[in-house]
Amino acid sequence: MADIDKLNIDSIIQRLLEVRGSKPGKNVQLQENEIRGLCLKSREIFLSQPILLELEAPLKICGDIHGQYYDLLRLFEYGGYPPESNYLFLGDYVDRGKQSLETICLLLAYKIKYPENFFLLRGNHECASINRIYGFYDECKRRYNIKLWKTFTDCFNCLPIAAIVDEKIFCCHGGLSPDLQSMEQIRRIMRPTDVPDQGLLCDLLWSDPDKDVLGWGENDRGLFHLRSRSGGQVSAQTRPGSDLSSPSGCGRWLRILCQETTCDFILCSKLLRGVRQRRGHDERG
Repeated sequence: MADIDKLNIDSIIQRLLEVRGSKPGKNVQLQENEIRGLCLKSREIFLSQPILLELEAPLKICGDIHGQYYDLLRLFEYGGYPPESNYLFLGDYVDRGKQSLETICLLLAYKIKYPENFFLLRGNHECASINRIYGFYDECKRRYNIKLWKTFTDCFNCLPIAAIVDEKIFCCHGGLSPDLQSMEQIRRIMRPTDVPDQGLLCDLLWSDPDKDVLGWGENDRGLFHLRSRSGGQVSAQTRPGSDLSSPSGCGRWLRILCQETTCDFILCSKLLRGVRQRRGHDERG
């Protein structure tokens, strides 16, 4: 608890932003106890909020950052630094890039500073078995220690999984699942939790759309993807292995699931109808 009690969020954010305008690659070396405090405090906030967030526009919805800290700063310069704009990030904050620590620390700091205006979903790289391999573990070990990586793992295991914006836009890191019949199934997922090898939670973080497939099928990773019956695209995500899946391949990479796509997505429309009905019942009650 001492790490949380001594946390100076404003100072942490100020130091993380001091490198704006610097040559990309300059590190910000926070104290280990400060980073641990960010993990512990944000973990508390994640658990105090629903695993399926219900949000209202306007807000900016942003995709993978993957340790590209200076891309994250440019994103805020373009969209407005919090609290000027509200944000929903769709996961994959760490791995691949060289500054996963700065990236996740700034995001967690903003979550703590503006808990009702800044939201972070879990991506498939916010999982110990994945970021142990793809760079985050090595960065934590090189710059701090393995114990700190384990603290991040405990934090990641508490992140929300999905969000609904204005009762009609469904957002998650990956895609839908053949196991998903109602939004209540997402709400029943208990945290903290690791990501299982199969099932609903796995699919929400791992499944991919494929324009060449009608219905459900296995993707290149053995996970599910879907195309709408009318032939419309269901997401702007790229296929596995594409450089466009990380900022290093295309500068700032945003994935926005638009209202038209959601309406075209028959299964999702049925699921969200239940959300609107539940909201109306709550308001009448």
